[in-house]
Amino acid sequence: MSEETHGKAPETGAAAHQSTSGSDSSPSAGHGHSSGSGPRSGGRPAGGPGARPSSGPGGRGKFFRRKKVCKFCTEKIDAIPYRDVRLLQGFVAERGKIVPRRLTGVCTKHQRRLTRSIKQARNIALLPFATRH
Repeated sequence: MSEETHGKAPETGAAAHQSTSGSDSSPSAGHGHSSGSGPRSGGRPAGGPGARPSSGPGGRGKFFRRKKVCKFCTEKIDAIPYRDVRLLQGFVAERGKIVPRRLTGVCTKHQRRLTRSIKQARNIALLPFATRH
């Protein structure tokens, strides 16, 4: 008996959600509110905070991504000082890892200099290597 109620509840909920929202997600995706962008979508709806849908036809479920521009190139900063802890902390994750270029938008040249500065700051104890639990 529990198989009947367990098996029918997601189908009716997903079918009801599809009829009200008009999304193109398949019932086999597992979530009725999936935007169809793959398993790493995190279950966010297409119109979440800070996201703008694309202006093209059928732009449902797609996010507007701004082109990431290197902060150091735009501000014409050539040397990245290892003593500027506030600047460097913006490029270090909460756990102490250096954030990759694809997330920060820094160009290759400045990412290398940034990495060197972060490592220098860690060695003289201006930045932590890792967080304490």
